Amino acid sequence: MVLRVARAETSRRAPRLRISGPEFDDLAHQAAADAMMAIISKVEQFRGDSRFTTWAYKFVIFEVSGKIGRHFWRDPGVRLDTEDWDRLPERLELDPAREAEWRDLIAAIRHIVDGDLTAHQRRVFVALVLNGIPLDALVAESGSNRNAIYKTLFDARRKLAARLTAMGYLNHDTRRS
Repeated sequence: MVLRVARAETSRRAPRLRISGPEFDDLAHQAAADAMMAIISKVEQFRGDSRFTTWAYKFVIFEVSGKIGRHFWRDPGVRLDTEDWDRLPERLELDPAREAEWRDLIAAIRHIVDGDLTAHQRRVFVALVLNGIPLDALVAESGSNRNAIYKTLFDARRKLAARLTAMGYLNHDTRRS
């Protein structure tokens, strides 16, 4: 029953994600196995408010969702090379008329990211901000927790803002409201 639900849920999501063949089966089997472990570990918490199968389906759907999210972010395949930094103004939808200013700003940001951030801050900043990896995928990959990742990103952004202010790119009194 669990595998059938995992296959149905994976199949429902597969067309958008272009998953097929062995990759599809592997994802469904992994989700079913992990859902079964979750069901077994939480069966004592079943209160009977709904049918048992409905309660169990929830675990399968959560596992499929998590597996799909982590599956595509395990190896994003895109590394941040020089040309990626050059495409950053496009990603941020910056005004093309001021492209020279933006390119100068991007070069300053790149210099700060490469030189001033710690290796951990750099990895988190690049993954979340530049590569767009979902927070939960990064948390699962790193074995950390959401709060630690948030704190690391906060510290990196604060350090980046302080250096950009010192270099004259930001006003000292600029505050978010």
